[in-house]
Amino acid sequence: MTASSRARSVGVALRQLLPSANDYRGARRTWRGDLLAGVTVGIVALPLALAFGVSSGAGAESGLVTAIIAGIVAAIFGGSHVQVSGPTGAMVVVLAPIIAVHGLGALAAVCLLAGLIVLLAGVLRLGRTISYIPWPVIEGFTLGIAVIIFLQQVPTATGTEVGESTNAVLAALQSLQTVTWPKLGWSLMLVILVVIVMVVSPRIHPRFPGSLVAIVIAAVATWAFDLPVDAIGELPAGLPAPTIPILDAQVLLSLAGPAIAVAALAAIESLLSARVAASMADTGPYDADRELVGQGLASIAAGLFGGMPATGAIARTAVNVRAGGRSRIAAISHGVLLFVIVLVGASVVARIPLAALAGVLMVTACRMISVATVRTIVGSTRADAIVFGITAIVTISVDLIYAVLIGIAVAAFFALRQLARASGVHREELPGVAVSGDERIAVFRLEGALFFGVAERMLERISELRDVEVVVIRMSQLQILDATGAQVITDLITSLERRGITVLVKGIQPDHLALATKVGVLASLRHQNHLFDDLGAAVAHARSHVQRSAPDARPTP
Repeated sequence: MTASSRARSVGVALRQLLPSANDYRGARRTWRGDLLAGVTVGIVALPLALAFGVSSGAGAESGLVTAIIAGIVAAIFGGSHVQVSGPTGAMVVVLAPIIAVHGLGALAAVCLLAGLIVLLAGVLRLGRTISYIPWPVIEGFTLGIAVIIFLQQVPTATGTEVGESTNAVLAALQSLQTVTWPKLGWSLMLVILVVIVMVVSPRIHPRFPGSLVAIVIAAVATWAFDLPVDAIGELPAGLPAPTIPILDAQVLLSLAGPAIAVAALAAIESLLSARVAASMADTGPYDADRELVGQGLASIAAGLFGGMPATGAIARTAVNVRAGGRSRIAAISHGVLLFVIVLVGASVVARIPLAALAGVLMVTACRMISVATVRTIVGSTRADAIVFGITAIVTISVDLIYAVLIGIAVAAFFALRQLARASGVHREELPGVAVSGDERIAVFRLEGALFFGVAERMLERISELRDVEVVVIRMSQLQILDATGAQVITDLITSLERRGITVLVKGIQPDHLALATKVGVLASLRHQNHLFDDLGAAVAHARSHVQRSAPDARPTP
């Protein structure tokens, strides 16, 4: 390939990651439904954006900015036609301890760094790696996040001080030590009110905006009775001016780890959400790499305006699809609606009680847990149940990213063990009518996988052979061969040949031939004619070899 053709191919690949007119090809037909879906999602997103901003420690304004800026940017540049992006509960779980340790001033830098990492992952075409995360890991991760989100609302729901620990369980317990009356009673009353409204609302109508109505009722009750509970506080009537944070070497070094964790979560959650959305309705396929590019740009843009790192939001995306959203217009209009609300209703939003937002997030956390899914995983296989449980426990007690990595490692261990059990080495009878000398010939069939986890164990029984002059190794039914397995075969052939045992190899698959040649399997054979494609020819050669080596064999003229 010439330099010019390579440049053209790179240019085509990069253009595929950018917006085009094809993104809105069906908008003429669906724009009315898209606008209605955008309004519906905007109503659902408003209380969640406020709640996630407060819960993260960044503030309600930051949550709104993220929902507006990141929501619009991701809708334009992302790889899904119906994905709705913004602040999410999972991101809050990661972000809250980062802000607690590094301070609110580090938020913009983390947004930019994480956004650049996600953007780079998209440019490098790493989007399909999400398919390597097993289902039990994803569900265990989701369960752990739901528990953490619920626990993070305990201080706000009880009107107490936030605990000092970065662990959600310990922080919730610490906050309960600062309980005061009557603030506790009024806060819990608002939480219970919100929960009742949100639980009952779906029975009224599936699209009834229960969370928004619940917050309005709680806010009216707070104003009417002048309840002694905390409110959101003053919000600016518009978006803040964009600013670029100072990123010196010391800041980059201290925030590198948190930024990588945020980027990993943003990528995982966004791709999961896009994949779920693509399976919900005929909204067209999604481009995983472009989705990463869009989410990276969304986090960068949100960080410049004082927002939080953004991800695709599964719940809001699902609302969008169910409400009839079929193009990017829906997600864009949801961001525009939120912007209008900020412009005309900032003073009203500022008086919303924090306890009401805590109630919304507690219900949201409970809805994230599917009892049927948990029952299915736990009842499927022991390995899947263990992977699910470990991932959930590590998510709650340690860290989200560690939980995913450990969950994948445990799942890989069980998968390799299952693969090893399905692999084996079997001694076979020689085909055809038995002849004298067949007892000194051994035919072994390798099947399944010969990889680093099972190679030594599978071939031990061959290396321990006695009273055999020829060994035929059948590799035609070997499905997987790695470098370790090829090296073990090489060592085995060398060892047997050193003991005077002739080794014949039959049926190396074309996919394995290059590896076997590079590692030295073929070179270890005594003669190049000891490689066969047909078992009958290999056995005939073995029999002739045994007959020639018999004590009463006569020299061939």
